[in-house]
Amino acid sequence: MLEVIRDELGTHVSVAGGLENAPERASAVGVSNLQLFTKQPNRWAEPEVSEKGAERFRKAREEHEIAVVASHDSYLINLASPDETLWGRSVGSFRRELVRCTALGIELLVTHPGNATDGDLESGIVRNAEGVTRVLEEVESPTRILLEITAGAGTSVGGSFEALAGILGGVPSELRGRVGICFDTCHGYSAGYDLVGDYDGVWKRFDNALGIERLGLFHLNDSKHPFASHKDRHEQIGEGTLGDEPFRRIMNDERFLSIPKLLETPKGDDMVTLDLKNLARLRGFRTGA
Repeated sequence: MLEVIRDELGTHVSVAGGLENAPERASAVGVSNLQLFTKQPNRWAEPEVSEKGAERFRKAREEHEIAVVASHDSYLINLASPDETLWGRSVGSFRRELVRCTALGIELLVTHPGNATDGDLESGIVRNAEGVTRVLEEVESPTRILLEITAGAGTSVGGSFEALAGILGGVPSELRGRVGICFDTCHGYSAGYDLVGDYDGVWKRFDNALGIERLGLFHLNDSKHPFASHKDRHEQIGEGTLGDEPFRRIMNDERFLSIPKLLETPKGDDMVTLDLKNLARLRGFRTGA
């Protein structure tokens, strides 16, 4: 068994065979943080977590000493949709996702802000905030919802710090502490935040728009596409258009040392080899290797 390094790094892992298998898969690549799907992300089917299922997951998590678990919600959810039927279905799915996270003891729930398919981005921001608010009001949970920045393609409402701030601002102040931000390096770079040429400027803009304290999670991914392309294709760390330096700086930035950092890089033909390579590379940036 590979020795687990107790730092803030982690990776997205498969739940094939049951949610309780995820902690062991994280240990297999030497991490104590993980991200998973609590359901099939491309289907509307909403499984319930049984008491026995939750107990198996918690037991496996304890056995493998998993520190932080994040769930990524369904790709079908669109809380910014102008279509009332789809919006209502999305709210219901998001509610059930938060219920599952609560039952499993999952700390973080990552959500894409969605698309205003009618082109009215401001109204899409309002609808997203309404959906998030409704679910927070209906589900008491310690799980923190994290709005993930997107690559900003088309009608996406999550492709700028200001748009994310608009969603946050639409959540009542008494609930806002339960919401934060997930920064995906590939998405941010593709959206026009120049981590390569203006690293300090990006985080100044983040702090001004959102407050650095809102940052709850990193997705560390290089990009197959150039800066400001508005395209979302992940690449291995250091092998895409971001290169090594932004990741080196993130790994050594004192503001971010305690913030979980999870890989969503392509896994190739297995779930281990490339994760091990990427994790070693990231840790090498910190040690100077």
